[in-house]
Amino acid sequence: MKNKKIIILFTLLLSMGLFTRVTSQEPADKMVLNLQGAVDHALAFNKSLKNARLEVERSRARNWEAISQGLPQVDGGMDYSSFFNYQMEFNFGMGGDSPFGPEDYLEAFNQTQAAYPFYTAGDLAVHGANTHYDGVLQSMLPPNFITLKDQSTAKLMVNQLIFSGQYIVGIQTAKLAMLISEQNLDFNELNIKESVIGSYYLVLITEESLDIVKQNHDNLEETLAQTEIMFRTGMAEQTDVDQIRITVNQLANATTSLQRNLELNYNLLRFQLGLETNVDIQLTDDLEMLFTAMQAETALDAPFNVEDNLTYKIMKTQEEINRKMLGLEQWNYAPTITGFYNYNAKILTTDFDMNPNHMVGLSMGVPIFSSGMRKARVDQAKIDYNMAQVNRDIMEDQLLLQEKQYKFNLQNSLDNFFTQQENVEVAQRVYDSYRRKFEQGMATSLDLTQANGNYLDAENNYMTSIMEVMNAKLQLDKLMNNL
Repeated sequence: MKNKKIIILFTLLLSMGLFTRVTSQEPADKMVLNLQGAVDHALAFNKSLKNARLEVERSRARNWEAISQGLPQVDGGMDYSSFFNYQMEFNFGMGGDSPFGPEDYLEAFNQTQAAYPFYTAGDLAVHGANTHYDGVLQSMLPPNFITLKDQSTAKLMVNQLIFSGQYIVGIQTAKLAMLISEQNLDFNELNIKESVIGSYYLVLITEESLDIVKQNHDNLEETLAQTEIMFRTGMAEQTDVDQIRITVNQLANATTSLQRNLELNYNLLRFQLGLETNVDIQLTDDLEMLFTAMQAETALDAPFNVEDNLTYKIMKTQEEINRKMLGLEQWNYAPTITGFYNYNAKILTTDFDMNPNHMVGLSMGVPIFSSGMRKARVDQAKIDYNMAQVNRDIMEDQLLLQEKQYKFNLQNSLDNFFTQQENVEVAQRVYDSYRRKFEQGMATSLDLTQANGNYLDAENNYMTSIMEVMNAKLQLDKLMNNL
């Protein structure tokens, strides 16, 4: 039983160690990417695209803001006010400070009765206001007082837009603005795709060029070692050794320079992918495989539809926005109708309250005369719309011209590629021939170094021609929105 536990424990530890080794083979700071994986990673984590997506979200919020302006608007409020028990006085005559005393009142009463003997005392009390002693009698009436109590009211206000041409066109314009932000996002994504693919190509080209220079450097170092042996045996001169050594040193410097350029290209790719500078990248695609898979010759016969180009789509959307802005200015001549409802819940009120609890109504604003301001705005909107149409036509002509130019560039780069491919084969044969002759003493070191220089130039031109073909195909694919 004890041995069985030991075996189980040993197996568990072994499995943990094996698991640790397996998971540690792929550290967190290393990424293995093919071309499509690099493009997908850039679309997900590129920082400039994050701002473009935020702009889309903001345009959607603006679109809802435009829509909500025509939906019911509900506001509430509550207020409280105190009058400190202020008494409002109502005097229907001269008030309590009348200069008439009881004797004056008795005299006025006697005079009134003498003028109207058929009036009794009660009639005079009731109809005294109709006598010519009205002011005298009313001056003897006491004043009335109303005490203003504290007030508190809760309010509910509802507003609803019923008709507005500007509102309808405003919603349509906001939707177009949202569409153009989405198209800008697509355009930015297309640019990121182009940049990542171009950087991926550049890294592969640089790595291939570095391998060629390293291989050439190793071959010449071997030739240098053989030449030094030949010099010691008297079969070669010191100038042969020095000449080859100079070329070897130049290749060493070229190797170092290419290594630095390779690191710069990797850093550019890391930036486009949204990675930190310390993340190691391993590219899995082969340059020759990518070059063959792109089938550059087929792009020469591919039809071009201007409507598929993202720049043209954005231009058409902008033209439509200008057309809606023209309609917006024209709707300034139309009336605007709104409805409202107010409700006041009276929590505390006074005895002298004249405010109703409910109120509903309609409001209509009619533009009458603006001294030509509205017409001037309509004229400006028409001009902007006409200019947008002209700009769209110009853009269409430019895109058709670009399509011809890009196909022309692709055809030239393909012709140059086939030429440089043949030159590399010829330069390789010449270099190999001079190397054999030099080893046999039938050629000088100068002939060998010149042949080696011609071979390196041919390889460099060949790599450049590959990059030109790839870039020309990349530009054409971007124009046709095929990335």
